[in-house]
Amino acid sequence: MTSLKKVNKLTMKKIVLTFITSALMSPGIFAQDTTDIFKTLENELKTEEKDQKEYVTAAFKSTRLINGHTIENTAKGIMDLRISHRFGTLNKGAYELFGLDNATMRFGFDFGLTNNLMAGIGRSTIEKTYDAFFKLKILRQSTGKQQIPVSLSYVPTIALKTVKPEDPDKKIYFASRFFYTHQLIIGRKFSEGLSMQLMPSFIHRNLATRVSDPNDIFAVGIGGRQKLTKRTSFNLEYYYQLPGHKLPGTTNTLSVGFDIETGGHVFQLHFTNSEGMAERQFISETKGSWDAGDILFGFNISRIFALGKKHKN
Repeated sequence: MTSLKKVNKLTMKKIVLTFITSALMSPGIFAQDTTDIFKTLENELKTEEKDQKEYVTAAFKSTRLINGHTIENTAKGIMDLRISHRFGTLNKGAYELFGLDNATMRFGFDFGLTNNLMAGIGRSTIEKTYDAFFKLKILRQSTGKQQIPVSLSYVPTIALKTVKPEDPDKKIYFASRFFYTHQLIIGRKFSEGLSMQLMPSFIHRNLATRVSDPNDIFAVGIGGRQKLTKRTSFNLEYYYQLPGHKLPGTTNTLSVGFDIETGGHVFQLHFTNSEGMAERQFISETKGSWDAGDILFGFNISRIFALGKKHKN
């Protein structure tokens, strides 16, 4: 209620200021007498607008950039159904329709618990992997009295690989099937069309495939969006694995794509060298190379559903 009163008060002052401005523009009407009032109201307006705290919104069109998370959250009371597909590599040629004969997928459900906290679950066909996460927004970019230059989110993820081992006689403990990822997402909306973010990432594997393989992997991601039209944007995402904390035979993930927003849907079309869609897969286990033509076409579909009762303002 207090915020509403402030807004109404500010609006009234703007109306008065507009009236006085019109009067000043009319020759011989209030010109001299209203000069001081005009300056006083103008100064008050500048002060009050400066004291207003305004959060920056819509840095990205979706909670996912291409493979990884963005600083955006699913709003409270909203469920986001997400379906992701990756086809085969383009270098497989016309016989396999440039990879379209092959496909892997992930489907998941994301839930907005509060306006700053969301959680999600999903399942990927690759290695029959289940994953769960939550995303906590710690800072929100804002202008006005309290200026915060960036948004900051924390995303921990747990993944469970359920595919049967190639050697049925080999005993694998249940705990060895778990993988953990921790990410900080630092993002900023620089203008109405340009947003960028950094994603420092840490991955822990309970069981390394070989004794020489590291259990802990460190990587840094960078991503961005350039708005093209009101409902479309160009996206870029890259993850760099730090030397000494990288699995042998893997490459860094590079993905480019486009977002197309249509009502309650967001279609994301992209090209990537990563087949996996769980964090530990696309950050640390990508083996494809753009130079060799190991490029996969894929898409994500996001459909929003409102849960619970709708409240009228």
